[in-house]
Amino acid sequence: MANEWIEVRIRSSVDSGELVALLSDPAVQGAWQEPDLIHLYWPVERWNPDVLQDLRTVLKELGEREPEGRITIDRLPDRDWNQVWAGSVQPIRIGRRVVIRPSWRRADLRSGDVELVIDPKQAFGTGHHATTQMLIEWLEHVIRGGESVLDVGTGSGILAMAALRLGAGRALGIDTDPVAVDCARGYAKDNGFGDELALRCGALTGEQAYDLVLANLDRQTLLDSADRLARCTGSRLLVSGLLTDQREEIVAAFAAAGLYPGRQREQEGWVAMEFAPAQSCEGV
Repeated sequence: MANEWIEVRIRSSVDSGELVALLSDPAVQGAWQEPDLIHLYWPVERWNPDVLQDLRTVLKELGEREPEGRITIDRLPDRDWNQVWAGSVQPIRIGRRVVIRPSWRRADLRSGDVELVIDPKQAFGTGHHATTQMLIEWLEHVIRGGESVLDVGTGSGILAMAALRLGAGRALGIDTDPVAVDCARGYAKDNGFGDELALRCGALTGEQAYDLVLANLDRQTLLDSADRLARCTGSRLLVSGLLTDQREEIVAAFAAAGLYPGRQREQEGWVAMEFAPAQSCEGV
């Protein structure tokens, strides 16, 4: 008998990769994202009320105050959903120079462009979400050449790889999710990175300072990590993953850790912020 599927559509601007990672449900067979709409797929035999409740709980953790009204559930006949999903993914240009594409699509490149080939998988970022795009756009302006970069909560490794393509000297991406790190290592290999990019599974320790620290994380993780992020930040910290009404709380927590705010960017209700230690205020 042909398999049937449950398609869950969620009206939300949260990152689909972060959503799937927090769900931690191996039964999810696909996830793709349109502007303000996420599609998730489960085999019908793996769908139950507990899964729906877990989904609502994770959406609340990601800042959706009324997740019940944002979820639509349909039962679908058997299809090659991987093919349907793959057909929806197009190359994107972020900022002036960074182009991200899946391996099955070609992209029109201009002189000076840098390209990353990233095939969307079950989770982790592909550059389509505003929180990632703001940081990649920012990297075009702050990378001067040769910097050491730390990417905290690296996911697919996209920020670390973009920093290196734009001229950084070396980068370390860390994540507490071993599946994410394995995924990032595969992307790094596919894109031809070598020893200049290290990817590690584990928690942030704050034992070494980097010229540039990137942290695309949720509010609570940023609050919990403020002291360790401060110890890692040699010159500049760029954070993202925050809703606009969360910025004051983050500014206060980071000020207590010795980091002070500079420039900010906003996109689709999200905010990215720059912080620097008191003794390194250049450009702030």
